[in-house]
Amino acid sequence: MHFAITSEQERSLLAADDDGDTVAELLEEIEESWDDDALKVDTDKAWDAIHRCLTDGTLDPDGGVYPLSHAVLGGRHLHDDYYVVYVSAAEVGDVAGALRGADRIWLRRRFDAIDDPGYDGAHDGGDFEYTWDNFVDVQAFYDRAAAAERAVIFTAT
Repeated sequence: MHFAITSEQERSLLAADDDGDTVAELLEEIEESWDDDALKVDTDKAWDAIHRCLTDGTLDPDGGVYPLSHAVLGGRHLHDDYYVVYVSAAEVGDVAGALRGADRIWLRRRFDAIDDPGYDGAHDGGDFEYTWDNFVDVQAFYDRAAAAERAVIFTAT
């Protein structure tokens, strides 16, 4: 799940960075109270393939090149046990701009090139369609988050 967080939520999360319990509590509060569907996107399990397509084909948060690497797992990690990844508002603008340049043909080439034995998706036409549909949602989300000048957090447990 991606959330385009408010300035107050951003300050609270960054202040709690060294405290996993507090980050988890803040994240739970954000998830439970979220009421703006335009500023969140749920990619279900597609986040895995999306990150791989946008980077070096692995789940390495440092893999690939900025700003595409920051669309899912790249960025500042705020929790040690699961993914809570922070991308600043300035970086969100960079990510949004880079994602606009990715079309279906480009993503399909990147998807077909995934050669990591750790990828457990079907890696077939249906898996690509699932990835593509969720990728389009991520593109639109980043555009909205950039227009709102908000930072983004990505979460996965």
